[in-house]
Amino acid sequence: MSEQYEVLNPWAEVDPAPLRGISPRVSDLRGKKIGLLFNGKRASQPMLTVVERELKARFPTAEFSYFGPTGNQEVTGGPQQAKFEEWVKGVDTVVSAVGD
Repeated sequence: MSEQYEVLNPWAEVDPAPLRGISPRVSDLRGKKIGLLFNGKRASQPMLTVVERELKARFPTAEFSYFGPTGNQEVTGGPQQAKFEEWVKGVDTVVSAVGD
C-alpha cells in the first residue's frame, strides 16, 4: 500500500482581468473635498473622525464632508437618496466606514 496521495488544486489557472475601480482615482488629496460616508452603526462615525484627523495631518488643505443615515433609514432607495446624490456631487472622493 502506498503512503502517498495526489493533491489537486481546485483553482483554475487563468489570466485574471486587471483590477480597476469603478471611477478614476484621485491622484492627490491636496485641496480636495473628501467625503466621509458612515453607515450609521455605532463605530462608523468615530472611525471616520480618526481618518479625518490623520488625513488632515497629511493633507492640510483638504476639506471634509460627512454623510450618513439618520435613524434607521437606508440612504439609497429611500427618502435620503436625493440628499445623498447631491452630497456625492459635492465631493472629489469618498472614504466609507462600516461600524460593525
